[in-house]
Amino acid sequence: MAQQAVAQHAISIRLACKAFGISETCYRYQANLSDDNALIAEQLIELTEENSDWGFGLCFSYLRHVESCCWNHKRVYRIYCELALNLRIKPRRRLKRHAPEPLKEPIRENQVWSLDFMHDQLSDGRKFRLLNVIDDYRREGLAIEAGFSLPTIRVIRTLNQLLEWREKPLVIRCDNGPEFISHEFVRWATEHGIRIEYIQPGKPQQNAYIERYNRTIRYSWLSKHLFDTLDEVQDYATNWLWHYNHERPHQANKGKPPLMAA
Repeated sequence: MAQQAVAQHAISIRLACKAFGISETCYRYQANLSDDNALIAEQLIELTEENSDWGFGLCFSYLRHVESCCWNHKRVYRIYCELALNLRIKPRRRLKRHAPEPLKEPIRENQVWSLDFMHDQLSDGRKFRLLNVIDDYRREGLAIEAGFSLPTIRVIRTLNQLLEWREKPLVIRCDNGPEFISHEFVRWATEHGIRIEYIQPGKPQQNAYIERYNRTIRYSWLSKHLFDTLDEVQDYATNWLWHYNHERPHQANKGKPPLMAA
């Protein structure tokens, strides 16, 4: 508007700037970046055409470090957005999950046993697993089996050893791990008249009793000690299991150990 007033009405630049409230520096400013902007746009288009998976970060890093261009990142990003070169962000697909089933609390022993695995490693870096088995009624620990590999046959062997001195459960609750959904495990449970209750995928809270038991194992001894051999792990687990059942208070049993609860 000031430039138009000076050109059409022959008034001075000083008077026009004062009338429109702008500085004379602003009036005389001439943008000289159009050539650079065109060059930036050209290089950005070439980069995104050759590398369709590049976003602004990779394009700017290439111009700065490979092409040794000294353009400001805000300027390059402004041109990048004006050219609509932004990568399309693929929206996350929401999985439709079923409503979680409430955790059923058993009313007597040997009604529900829960099984789950844990992982850790020895001092030399070799990884091992723990198979934990509990009776959900009084949170009694039944077995802790340690091994570098615990396939289905080892799981069945551990359960058979428990059935030698304990009444079989009505239900076994577990996740959908390959050891638990195998034909051998399902066949074993069918032969013994035991129903397998699988939790829903992604719902570990449906097996909350054994998950809480796993946490107790983790913080009570597994994360506190570094074992050299698998035999050391098994010996410590056996001793700790006796301590857990006979001496360690449990809030679910009103402060009593599992085998002292009524």
